[in-house]
Amino acid sequence: PLGRLVSRMASQLGWNQRLADGRVFGQWSRLVGEEVAEHAQPVSLTDGELTVRASSTAWATQLRLLQRQLLARIAAGVGHGVVTKMRIQGPTAPSWRKGPRHISGRGPRDTYG
Repeated sequence: PLGRLVSRMASQLGWNQRLADGRVFGQWSRLVGEEVAEHAQPVSLTDGELTVRASSTAWATQLRLLQRQLLARIAAGVGHGVVTKMRIQGPTAPSWRKGPRHISGRGPRDTYG
């Protein structure tokens, strides 16, 4: 009875999509498998597009190759239409910018010589 009440309430309040989105993040390792979950983390889910950040460029390439299978596994776990597309990102490089102002160009090297 409590489960039905909560389900009915979620439908009436329009929370079904948000709950499905939350299940993607909450059940990530179960949906994609332990090995993939060790090297890839979901970042955002907007309009059915899931952004995933990989731990290395090699894993980003591997995830792109597995993209169809991952989409099928996610759809089987949380429902069809929740995730329709994946955007795979590699690791981010550190930024060497310091402070709020920046001058474009080669930096201090252009003053030598």
